[in-house]
Amino acid sequence: MIERVLIKNHLGFKHVALEFSKGLIVITGPSGAGKSVFMQGLLSVFGHAEVMAEGIECSLDDVLDLDSFGFMHEEEGVTVFKALKSKSVRYFINDQSASKKSVLDVSKTFLNYLSAKDANEFDRMRLIALLDGVCASHEPSHKDNVEAFKEEFQAYQGLKQALDHIESEEKKVEELKEFARFEIAKIEEIAPKIGEDETLIAFKKSLSKKEKTEQALKQATAIFTLESRVHEALALMEHRSDFFDEAMNELRVVFEKEQERLSELEDIDVEAMLDRIEKIASLKKRYGSIEDILSHLQKRKEELLRYENIAFEKQTLQKNVQAKAKEIAQKSEDISATRRRYLEPLAKVLNAYLKELYMPYIELGISQGVIDEIGSDVVDINLGKVDLRKISSGEYNRLRLAFLATYNAFMLTKGGILILDEIDANLSGKESMSVAKVLKELSKMYQIFAISHQPQLSACANQHYLVTKDDENQSHIRALDVKERQFELARMVSGENISDEALQFANALLESNYL
Repeated sequence: MIERVLIKNHLGFKHVALEFSKGLIVITGPSGAGKSVFMQGLLSVFGHAEVMAEGIECSLDDVLDLDSFGFMHEEEGVTVFKALKSKSVRYFINDQSASKKSVLDVSKTFLNYLSAKDANEFDRMRLIALLDGVCASHEPSHKDNVEAFKEEFQAYQGLKQALDHIESEEKKVEELKEFARFEIAKIEEIAPKIGEDETLIAFKKSLSKKEKTEQALKQATAIFTLESRVHEALALMEHRSDFFDEAMNELRVVFEKEQERLSELEDIDVEAMLDRIEKIASLKKRYGSIEDILSHLQKRKEELLRYENIAFEKQTLQKNVQAKAKEIAQKSEDISATRRRYLEPLAKVLNAYLKELYMPYIELGISQGVIDEIGSDVVDINLGKVDLRKISSGEYNRLRLAFLATYNAFMLTKGGILILDEIDANLSGKESMSVAKVLKELSKMYQIFAISHQPQLSACANQHYLVTKDDENQSHIRALDVKERQFELARMVSGENISDEALQFANALLESNYL
């Protein structure tokens, strides 16, 4: 839950510092005071709205799964979301810089924002997930069956893709075979050996300076004619000649080896060597190093072998695909049978909440679509003659609440934070009371923030915050005590001119409390 929020210079709010409790938190106030502005600020730090504040910070006491998003935990077990705006907006999670997308991704794991109609609110995946949860609450093995089916379907998809690929290859297999044979022949004709390119380049360098080397050796060997003179000089100086002899012997060995190497160069076909250097260079330009060339050769040989056997491979894949399709069709039907068994218990609980919310009953059905990773089932919501997409926002939100309460009833939610924007707008007193009761039940699992214009919901709050504007058009928000709540509820009933009857009604609401 959100423990604390700090806001600096957010539109009409100069400074906000609030601490929140668990349960239902209601925000009220006159029209235009800044209730939605405050809620927008709260949402913005979690990436659900644009940041308009100079700075906003929210502290949560929940231990979130930050590791999977690349963020570190604080030692105290508190998670802090922060947004700062100057020339641009910067987001932080536990003082670690974050993108708006990553902030939004993290917040979606614990925060649910019910505002305008969401086209995906009742999409197939969500409804099937709800039904599967109900099934698993009665038959725990259903969860494992659904997960196993997902893996089986992914394996089937892999086989299908392999078959599609091979069928695509089959259409151009002759062209592919011809190209593979061409590359194989080209590489095998030259048949480069590892290290050969370096050896040939070394020979080429040696040939380029062969004449100069020979001339230099011829001139340098003159040193040996003076060897006896050096011995005589050393003897006269009474110096040992060992070092000189060793040096001269090493020099002879070096010169002799070089003479041998130069003799070998005489036998080299220069034109043939240059031609081979050019051929190997052309292969290297196309494929990379000689190791890469040989690796490509092996790959092409393997591909050619597969092309030769493609008909057999295709036949095998076709049999495997057909067998796997039959297998997943049967498993999909088994899962569907379980889902149909528990569709009625789901509808019963859902309609109980709809009745409480003064909504008409709905019928749930299962139709069959194309098989995918969750099976072939489609959960149909029948509102009679009413199109789900055309119901009023009030009805839509109450339908949302009914589904949330159903999730909660089957213990399919881990709770979190629920933010509601005028959930009870344009409702009658009894309708507002019904919404309040359901939200009070949900508040046992969720921390709920709700803007309200109705006293029924406001009276049920664990915390009640009032938003007002002063004479300088600055917005303020503060927590109300019991007496202040009575006056605020009375204002919501009778307007600014609070009557005794409104005060009595407000007091009765608070005393009943719905706790």
